Amino acid sequence: MRLFAQLAWYFRREWRRYLGAVVLLIIIAILQLLPPKLVGVIVDGVTHDAMSAATVMKWIGVMLLIAVMVYLLRYVWRIFLFGASYQLAVELRDDFYRQLSRQHPAFYLRHRTGDLIARSTNDVDRVVFAAVEGVLTLVDSLVMGCAVLVVMSTQISWQLTLLALLPMPIMAIVIKHYGTQLHQRFKGAQAAFSSLNDQAQESLTSIRMIKDFGLEDYQSNRFAAVAEDAGQKNMHVARVDARFDPTIYIAVGFSHLLAVGGGSWMIIQGTLTLGQLTSFVMYLGLMIWPMLALAWMFNIVERGSAAYGRIRQLLNEAPVVADGEALLPSGRGNLEVDVRAFAYPQQPRPVLDRVAFTLAPGNMLGLCGPTGSGKSTLLALILRHYDLDDGEIRFHGLPLATLNLDSLRQRFAVVGQTPFLFSDTVANNIALGNPGATLAQIQHAARLASVHDDITRLPQGYETQVGERGVMLSGGQKQRIAIARALLLDAEILVLDDALSAVDGRTEHHILQNLKRWGEKRTLIISAHRLSALTEADEILVLQQASVAQRGSHGALASQAGWYRDMFRYQQLEAALDEDPVKGEMTIG
Repeated sequence: MRLFAQLAWYFRREWRRYLGAVVLLIIIAILQLLPPKLVGVIVDGVTHDAMSAATVMKWIGVMLLIAVMVYLLRYVWRIFLFGASYQLAVELRDDFYRQLSRQHPAFYLRHRTGDLIARSTNDVDRVVFAAVEGVLTLVDSLVMGCAVLVVMSTQISWQLTLLALLPMPIMAIVIKHYGTQLHQRFKGAQAAFSSLNDQAQESLTSIRMIKDFGLEDYQSNRFAAVAEDAGQKNMHVARVDARFDPTIYIAVGFSHLLAVGGGSWMIIQGTLTLGQLTSFVMYLGLMIWPMLALAWMFNIVERGSAAYGRIRQLLNEAPVVADGEALLPSGRGNLEVDVRAFAYPQQPRPVLDRVAFTLAPGNMLGLCGPTGSGKSTLLALILRHYDLDDGEIRFHGLPLATLNLDSLRQRFAVVGQTPFLFSDTVANNIALGNPGATLAQIQHAARLASVHDDITRLPQGYETQVGERGVMLSGGQKQRIAIARALLLDAEILVLDDALSAVDGRTEHHILQNLKRWGEKRTLIISAHRLSALTEADEILVLQQASVAQRGSHGALASQAGWYRDMFRYQQLEAALDEDPVKGEMTIG
């Protein structure tokens, strides 16, 4: 029953729909009480030869009319009740998606994709089902049960009613015990379903790697083990679930036995007629549904409560980075970075230490250094995926912590190391951030990213479906489409986080030249392992061991001893060998 308290906010808001459904259920319950009474009247009338055939047909017609009315009213209350539940599903999923979109990388380190999908689909379905069927069965069973009890007690015999209901308290205690067991076991079953969902998602997204390494049997065995665990936990739920109906039918069976036995004795004593006993047994038959409904309600409500607890656990999790209120002014401004120290949560060792620079509008900043030196972390801090513990970053003179996140991120266009493409057309992927862009604007962005010619060679050109995650495109094509997507945003600052790693040197040169012309008044931040991408930068920061080891222009860094000069010469030699492999073999020999 906890679920009704948990969803009280929704019931209060949608009280009109629920009240309408409850009123109709009460009317239906009252109408259903009439046929057993009429049957008793007909039986006594026919038994005592006091009722004509026309009268019998009239009462039968009344019962048929009641049946039609009950059918129509049930149709109407279902519209009220199910309409409210579907609206609840929309709101829960909308809140869930909004919560996921507000979270930052630390959140996704704790929660796996399969688990999040399971909570947003399966758990929401359980909550919605309980919200509609739980309310229905609770009201229907209480109204019908109480109405039947009143009629049985006042119109027939309260002594026989009390005798027939003796097994019910015992049944209620047993059902409550089953409900507690079901709640705990269903939570475990849902967690197992999340693991199963996650295993399937990982296997499908990495299917190429699995085939390349010949791991099909290994992954199948892993999946079978997870599926077996999920099956066992669901069997634990099913074992409890299977006890509800037999318990109810045994209790109802004893009630009928007591009713028939006691009623027969009362007929012999002359305190009850055969028609009254017939009506009583029919009314007792109507009690089967309330008993079954209450047990079913305990079942689905406990499942819904467990599912709602899993949903609220995520919805109540506050983002690590709190949203600010200040809005950025129009125009372009300086980006001032002063990172004195930054370490990831649960990691005491700093990832960045004493990194400071100022980036003026229209300038280009280059970031380079060995793998793991902190380049991507620095970009994550600028985009405020994490907050600084020691230091401050200011944009347009305002601290990032005070800025509205949407206002901040609208000023940035970012291309990451591993670009993501949706299962859509090439044109729609490029226009992701600017859905209203024309085809001419999309093509212009594609030309700047040196991918227009590649797109025109695709089967349907810009209308070609790229498949899930852009599966039909090469790594270089995906990177350039992602760059075109960023350029179409026309943002104040363009961030390329090693976004040219999958393109050849000539294409990289063309893209950089295009970006130079495109970004005359725009700010550009490029993080790269290939140093040829940074030759046009106004300032280059060389990060080593979490701090700035060197800084300056390409010319200055290429002429002074250090990591930058060594790596630049190595890459030049590597490029020369790639261009002239025969000469390279002779030199090596």
